[in-house]
Amino acid sequence: MAGGSHSGSAAGGGAPGLLPLLLLLLCAAAIIHRGDGQNLVTEDVTVVEGDVATISCRVKNSDDSVIQLLNPNRQTIYFRDFRPLKDSRFQLVNFSNSELRVSLTNVSISDEGRYFCQLYTDPPQEIYTTITVLVPPRNLVIDIQKETAVEGEEIELNCTAMASRPATTIRWFKGNKELTGKSEVEQWSDMYTVTSQLVLKVGREDDGVPVICLVDHPAVKDLQTQRYLEVMYKPQVRVSQNYPVQGLTREGEPLELTCAAIGKPQPTDMRWLRVDDEMPQHVVVSGSNLLISNLNKTDNGTYRCEASNAVGKSHADYMLFVYDTTATTEPAVHGFTQLPNSAEELDYGDLSDSRAGEEGAIRSVDHAVVGGVVAVVVFAMLCLLIILGRYFARHKGTYFTHEAKGADDAADADTAIINAEGGQNNSEEKKEYFI
Repeated sequence: MAGGSHSGSAAGGGAPGLLPLLLLLLCAAAIIHRGDGQNLVTEDVTVVEGDVATISCRVKNSDDSVIQLLNPNRQTIYFRDFRPLKDSRFQLVNFSNSELRVSLTNVSISDEGRYFCQLYTDPPQEIYTTITVLVPPRNLVIDIQKETAVEGEEIELNCTAMASRPATTIRWFKGNKELTGKSEVEQWSDMYTVTSQLVLKVGREDDGVPVICLVDHPAVKDLQTQRYLEVMYKPQVRVSQNYPVQGLTREGEPLELTCAAIGKPQPTDMRWLRVDDEMPQHVVVSGSNLLISNLNKTDNGTYRCEASNAVGKSHADYMLFVYDTTATTEPAVHGFTQLPNSAEELDYGDLSDSRAGEEGAIRSVDHAVVGGVVAVVVFAMLCLLIILGRYFARHKGTYFTHEAKGADDAADADTAIINAEGGQNNSEEKKEYFI
């Protein structure tokens, strides 16, 4: 009896010991199942410094568990719809069983980092979102090496974009044409300063053209600054014929020429001269105008207008040919030419008026060249014929031999053969002479 009682007591005491263990396992399974059913969702936030960032913690398959938001220091910003953190920049936008949405105004670099969404289950669920703060360049400046440049010079321009995050990309434009610069990046703490250098060779066509420095940055659009180029250049000189407007310059008729010059700075010294001789006494020069009231043959020549400024000097020529009063055809050499001081100054637009006269001169030169070449060819052929004639004449003549020597006085043929010097026996001594 005693043994049975002890045995029954042991069995009854073992059952209660298993029950708490089973209940604990069931609760853990329920918690795990409930945790798998709760899905926290959020997104990373990118915001420009000074703007508003919105953080959203959302729950799928909600069972009314508590949602809270923590800052990077793991301080509670909002617990349900209550804000324990004393930072008025955080404001509740929306609260429900499935979402907690909070806005952060006037965002700064110090606000960057991870923010945690927590769901009060057992154990709690957690997910984080990252706030990234963009800082646009605080200043954009173009520095130019020379405020005023001379045509043909190289100038250096530097564009600086200061204190941005991330580093900016700088692009250069001259007018509508994009150019390539060389950039350097400097980092100070979490901020970047970018300097781009552009080396540009300027010409007279660049005067007044804007050079633009444009910034590519995710925090800003269409940020740019510009400087206008100021280029000094030599005068561009042009001679125009006022009278006669068209046709020949004939004896007894007047001739009026006008000289125009454009440069930077504007040409201050302009003068007329005759290239190949002294200026005729009856020629009247008044400023930029040249007037010959009564043309004659002695006026033929090249008349030059020179203009100069602080950069240099240029000129344009007018070639005058005076025709008889009865002449009706256009001159072969007559009109305008502009002769630049260097190849770089050649401007085909300004030379358009001179082409007609120059083409006639070129045609005359071409005929002379062709005639000279033909004369040289004919002369060479004659020389060749003479040499060949002398060569063939020297190889033509009469050949004499000594085979019949001594037979001239023979009475008959047999005696001549016998008396012939050398005969049959001396055939090996026969010699021939070429005269």
